[in-house]
Amino acid sequence: MPELPEVEMRRLYLEATSFDQPIDSITVEDSKLLTTDFSTLQESLYNRRFLGTKRVGKNLFIYTDDPAVIVRMHFGMTGDLVYYHSSIDRPKHARIVFYFKNGFCLGFVCPRKFERVGLVADVDAYLKLKKIAPDALSIDIGTLSEKLKKRRSPIKPVLLDQATTAGLGNWIVDEVLFQANVHPSSSSADLSVTQIEAIHDAIHLVLKTAISKEANYRDFPNSFLIHARQWDTSPYEDLEAHKYCPRCGTAIQIIEVGGRTTYFCPKEQVLI
Repeated sequence: MPELPEVEMRRLYLEATSFDQPIDSITVEDSKLLTTDFSTLQESLYNRRFLGTKRVGKNLFIYTDDPAVIVRMHFGMTGDLVYYHSSIDRPKHARIVFYFKNGFCLGFVCPRKFERVGLVADVDAYLKLKKIAPDALSIDIGTLSEKLKKRRSPIKPVLLDQATTAGLGNWIVDEVLFQANVHPSSSSADLSVTQIEAIHDAIHLVLKTAISKEANYRDFPNSFLIHARQWDTSPYEDLEAHKYCPRCGTAIQIIEVGGRTTYFCPKEQVLI
């Protein structure tokens, strides 16, 4: 599933390929992928140009040369973008295509059809309506602390809630809590100032690392818990080694918190 780092990669990709090119037409294979009526989408974007972007959590907003016409993309479970020339075949699962007047196209790839595209007139108003909190990379420590102290639920589902901060997915929260030495079942309201500061710092560490590594998990530092999930591992790696805490060597435990599979170190992340 595209998480915040992957959506950031797609944002940078779109900026590098698709800016300042007048849109000639749009094709949509399945109208259920749209949050705006197709005719409205087509009419509003004709001859418009993409000029800027903003990512809030997993939502990508694309500004055009009309301030009231903003495209919102949500990449669902498997969404992606591909820029290509119209002279070649449309990429597989590119169910929404923006055709530019220069002969190139931007395909919105929707393998499982959980992805969505539509228009919004005002980003801030949309975020307020949907109760989406500030992005995880921009939320300040004061705002985060206030939101965490209001909740008596385990910290893991609180951080997963997009009304707390936008963009933290399952593995990211596990990594954040591991780096902050906080047990995933700890009560959010009972966290100390030091623990909240550690969580805030860990959010930046984990997300900036993921973005710098272009979300290639196998390239993350060996000190990261993510290797215990055995993603992108080579068949020549010692998979057994990934089952232990990279800091203290204790066996990583897997439990369920808030209905989500959760990895943590029982020695370093102690439930108080």
